Amino acid sequence: MKFSELQLEPGVLNALDAMRFEECTPIQEQAIPMILKGRDLIAVAQTGTGKTAAFLLPILNDLSKGKHREDVINCIIMSPTRELALQIDQQLEGFSYFMSVSSVAIYGGNDGTLFEQQKKGLVLGADVAIATPGRLLAHISLGYVDLSHVSYFVLDEADRMLDMGFSDDIMQIVK
Repeated sequence: MKFSELQLEPGVLNALDAMRFEECTPIQEQAIPMILKGRDLIAVAQTGTGKTAAFLLPILNDLSKGKHREDVINCIIMSPTRELALQIDQQLEGFSYFMSVSSVAIYGGNDGTLFEQQKKGLVLGADVAIATPGRLLAHISLGYVDLSHVSYFVLDEADRMLDMGFSDDIMQIVK
């Protein structure tokens, strides 16, 4: 299936065209229409099959319609590692190039300057926060995060996060 056959907004299609993405992978073909319909989804696929695009594209499609508040966090994407959080953020930047969707990567293992940048993104209401559980909890406990307007909650590599012992942190965030 071609991306152009999906009901995606022009900004999403322009980004895909600029990156020369034409054909959906099987996981994208199955997941994107479900997410566009507002359905919850659990998906499993091999590394390198386009899982990240499978959840980012429909979320960006919805956010680009301008029906969400711009001063709040609308989507949380949980990641088990800072490397994966940064990778997701980079992909989001590419896919949202033709849209006014903002993101912030929230992860630990860095200096106070980066913590302040993350805080600023959270307080100002980046549309999408890509976060490791521990660092997001730190920001929550300090009162920098309002999750009351979150429309999308993604657990990327959920099995790995559970294996790494993040289940209690995730449950605390979801509350």
